[in-house]
Amino acid sequence: MTTRATASLGRRLLIAAGAFIAAALVIAAILISFVLHRFVQGQIDQRLDAQIGFLASMLQVSQNGQLRLSGTADGPPFDRPRRGWYWTVNGPDNVLRSNSLRGADLTPPDIGDRPPPPPPPPDAPEPPKDPPAPADGIGPDNRMLHYRIATLTISGRPVTIVASAPREAVLGPLGEAMRTLAISLAVLGTALIGAMLLQVRLGLRPLESLRRAIAEVRAGSWDRVPEAQPRELQPLADELNALLGENAANLERARRHVSNLAHGLKTPLATLSIALRKDAPGADDMQSLVVLMDRRIRHHLGRARSAALGGPVRARTVLAPRVADLILVLGKVNADKAVATDQRIPSTTAVACEQQDVDEMLGNVLENAFGWCRSRIKIEARADGRSIVLTIDDDGPGLSPEQMSNAVQAGRRLDESAPGFGFGLSITRELAELYAGALTLSRSPLGGLRVEIRLPAA
Repeated sequence: MTTRATASLGRRLLIAAGAFIAAALVIAAILISFVLHRFVQGQIDQRLDAQIGFLASMLQVSQNGQLRLSGTADGPPFDRPRRGWYWTVNGPDNVLRSNSLRGADLTPPDIGDRPPPPPPPPDAPEPPKDPPAPADGIGPDNRMLHYRIATLTISGRPVTIVASAPREAVLGPLGEAMRTLAISLAVLGTALIGAMLLQVRLGLRPLESLRRAIAEVRAGSWDRVPEAQPRELQPLADELNALLGENAANLERARRHVSNLAHGLKTPLATLSIALRKDAPGADDMQSLVVLMDRRIRHHLGRARSAALGGPVRARTVLAPRVADLILVLGKVNADKAVATDQRIPSTTAVACEQQDVDEMLGNVLENAFGWCRSRIKIEARADGRSIVLTIDDDGPGLSPEQMSNAVQAGRRLDESAPGFGFGLSITRELAELYAGALTLSRSPLGGLRVEIRLPAA
C-alpha cells in the first residue's frame, strides 16, 4: 500500500490541482447562476413594472366612482389566455381584469406584514414612492406565478395594481442558460485538466533529467551531475556533486592504502619464500602455501585497485561464454564421470562484474558441482529486477542445513579426503557481496545442492 510519504509527486499535483479546478468551477457555476437569475428576474420585473405603469397612466374614475381604463391594456404577452401573464386593478368599488384571466380571480400573496426596505444612502437619489413589491405564489390553474404589486391613489381612492408572469418565464431562460453554461464549464474544465497534465509533465521533466544524470554517474559514463539545473533543483545537484567528490576522494585514499599494503606484503612474502627454499622437512608443502597466499593476495589487491579506480559498475561480463568455457574445461577434467550439463543462459545476459571475479566465482561453484554430482548439472540465469540470478543445480548427495551453513565459512572443509583448502564457497560469497550480491545454498530439485549467485545486472 502506497503511503503518503512515498506517493507520486505527479499524482499529488494532479489531485490538488484537480480538486482546486473542480471547486473553482462549482463556485463559478453557483455565482454565474445567481447572476443570471438576477438578470432574468430583473428583465421580467421591468416588463411587469412597465405594465403597471401603463395601467396606472390609463386609470380613470367614472362619475359613479368606479375605476375604468381609457384604452386597452391587453398587449403582448398579456393577450395570451391562461398562460400566467395577467393583471388586475383592485379599487374600492370594482375590479378590472386582463382578458387573459378569462374571468378568473387573481389573488396575490399578502405582503402587508413584510418589513419595509432599508433606507437608501444619504447621497443616493430619492427613489419613487411606493415602488412595486415582488411576491411569488400560486395563481389560476395552480400555476406558480411571480407578482409585482403596486399601491397608489387615483383621485383620492386607494388602488392596487397587480401584474403577474409565470415562473417558467424566469426558470425557462435560466435553465437554457445554465445548460449552455454547464457545457461551457465542462469544456473549460477539460481544457484546464489537459493544461494541468501538460504542466505537471513539463514541471517534473527536470526531475526525470536529474534521475537519468544520476544513472549515468552510477553507470560510470559521467563523473558529476550537470550543474545547470532549475533553481529548485540546484541545491540538490550541488549536494550530489559534493557527495560524489567526497566518494572520489575516499576512493583515491583507498587506492593509496591498497598500494601501501601491496608494498608492505611483498617483502615479507619474498623473505618467507627464500627461507623455505632450504631443504627442510615439509618445505615443499609450505612453499605451495606461500605461492597460494601470494596468488590470493595479488588477485584481491588487483581487484581492490580496480574497484578503487573505476568501481565495479563500470565492468560488464557476458555470462554464457564464461560458463561454456568452464564447462568445457571441467568436462575434460572429469571425463571419467560423463557429466551431462544443461546450460540455459541467454546470450545477452551480462553482469556488472569484472571478468576475473566472474571466472573465480563460477569456477569455484562449477568445480564443486562437477566433483560431487552423479551425472547431471543444470545451469540457469534469469533477470530479477536490477539483478541477475545464476542457479547451479546438481544431482549429487547434497548438504544438510548445518553443512550448508558451514560450507560458506572460510577454511571449513566438509570432506577432508578431497583436495583443497576450504576457501572456494567463502571466496565466492565474499566476491558476490562485494558487488552488492549474495550467495545462497538450498536443496536442488535434482536431488543435490542448489547454489544461487545474485549479481548486479550490467
